[in-house]
Amino acid sequence: MGDQDSRPRLCQVVLDCTDARALAEFYRSLLGLVYRPGDEPPEAGGDDERGRDWLVLRTPGGAPQMAFQQVDKLPEATWPQGQVPQQMHVDLTVTSVEDLRAQHERVLRLGGRLLLDRIDDAEEPLRVYSDLAGHPFCVFVSRRRAFDDR
Repeated sequence: MGDQDSRPRLCQVVLDCTDARALAEFYRSLLGLVYRPGDEPPEAGGDDERGRDWLVLRTPGGAPQMAFQQVDKLPEATWPQGQVPQQMHVDLTVTSVEDLRAQHERVLRLGGRLLLDRIDDAEEPLRVYSDLAGHPFCVFVSRRRAFDDR
C-alpha cells in the first residue's frame, strides 16, 4: 500500500453552531446543497430531533460537503478586530465581479453580514461575510480553476 492510499480523505467541513437547522438552511440555500437522507426538516410543527444535534449537507450527486454540530454556546468571531479569531473559514468562488455583486445580494437576503469589502481589488476582488452563527466566509473572484492555489 503506497503513501497515497493510506492518507486520510477530507470528508466534510463541520461547523459548530447554536442553531444547526438555521445554519444548515443558510448554506443549503446559498450553495444549492441537499440534506443527507433523514436530515431533512420535519413537517411543519414536527419535532426536529436531528436539527438539535447534527445535520449533513451534500451535493445533489451525494458527495458530503458540510455538517453542522449543535453546541450550547459559541463565541462569535470578532475578525478582523482580533479578540475572538476566526480560527477557520470557508472560501467560495465566483467567476466575475458581476457574479460577486449578485451573490452579495443573496448572502444578505439569507441573513449573512458583510465584514470586509474588497470588491475593487484589481488582483482578487472579494468580500468577507459572517454567516448566521458568526463564522466568517469569503466569496472571491477566481479566474483560475477551483483547486488551484490562490
